[in-house]
Amino acid sequence: MRATHSGFMTPPVLPRLLTALCLGLTGCGTLPSPGTPDFAYKNLAVADGSAVAGDGNNILFQGKPMALSGMGIKVGDKLRDVKLVQTDLSMVNINETKGKGKVRIISIVPSLDTKVCEQQTHYLSEKNKGLDRMVELITISIDTPFAQKRFAEEAKIANVTFLSDFRAADFGKAHGLLLKDPHILSRAVIVVDKHNKVRYLQITPELAQLPDLDEAFRFAHSLITAS
Repeated sequence: MRATHSGFMTPPVLPRLLTALCLGLTGCGTLPSPGTPDFAYKNLAVADGSAVAGDGNNILFQGKPMALSGMGIKVGDKLRDVKLVQTDLSMVNINETKGKGKVRIISIVPSLDTKVCEQQTHYLSEKNKGLDRMVELITISIDTPFAQKRFAEEAKIANVTFLSDFRAADFGKAHGLLLKDPHILSRAVIVVDKHNKVRYLQITPELAQLPDLDEAFRFAHSLITAS
């Protein structure tokens, strides 16, 4: 969530949003303690349940509704053919990433420059219980590819594919996960099978809470063992 994006958000909403996303909210359960000395995990709230994607639906930010935009997606749907930007600035269809033909876990964050999104991405990378050897882990945000590359290098994360939706938020619009105002993606996790069908979806009802990545990991593992 970078204030330099044109048309992104005007004060004083931006400082409040950044502050809450950085600090997170309490309640609903917490992620377990870290097993790595490199990242200091915090007891951030984990969302219970899921919002519904698409026009006419909302998520909350500090209790206030924020409208989702775009054609909604649900379990059983296939990912739509949308191009995203990789960290080398090349374009890739979300259905044609390097993990094509495998189970994939897609973590969607508003901005890597906030503490909640940072922890969500570290958790995906570091706490996946060895799934990274069997599935593709993907993080999508509206951060620029340059910001994503810098984040990955500084965080020493090499097992996650970073994809940027910064050009026109086409991924967000195509899946009903765009918060049109302030032009960021909602927070979510999606598990797709080897046929690009959505088999698990959680959209956090409160933007400042983490998705239940452990449940997504369990579901992804069940798809692998069942195949």
